[in-house]
Amino acid sequence: MAGLFRNIIAFMLGLLAHGRRAPGDTTSARFLVTPFDVGLRILKSDKYLQLVEPAQMDYLLQVGRLFGILQGGARFVNIGQTVRFFRPIPVFSVVRIDTRIVYADDRCAFFASTLHVKGERAAEVLVKMKFKKNGLTVSAQSLLHIHFDTVPLSVQKWDAALAAL
Repeated sequence: MAGLFRNIIAFMLGLLAHGRRAPGDTTSARFLVTPFDVGLRILKSDKYLQLVEPAQMDYLLQVGRLFGILQGGARFVNIGQTVRFFRPIPVFSVVRIDTRIVYADDRCAFFASTLHVKGERAAEVLVKMKFKKNGLTVSAQSLLHIHFDTVPLSVQKWDAALAAL
């Protein structure tokens, strides 16, 4: 229930900044870690990924692409995620999540999100996202209106690791 409420709030706040950023920009969203997100007193590891999902929606709203993607009949699916932890996030912390696209091609887009608590980096999340329409993959570059000349080394390594699984 907390995740649904967080998504609704992220959507409403994202609407306020709709289209104010360029696709290559980094966006920031803030969320409160509630007792529904924690084990005994710190954020559960799977909840990091649940915090990043509304930050991705906020990104798509701020760069003005969410409605165009949905109106075109496409949907987005997170197909791979990795988290690098730096420090625990306690309950009732305000988490700032900086989100950007680090790479996109005809198959998918890679979103990088950095979680900050009290100004310090707490975690980094890399998400591989595909866009689907009628069961077929749609070019992430064309939907996001962004182009990359080279694939970052971090994306190459992570994509190779995913392919090996």
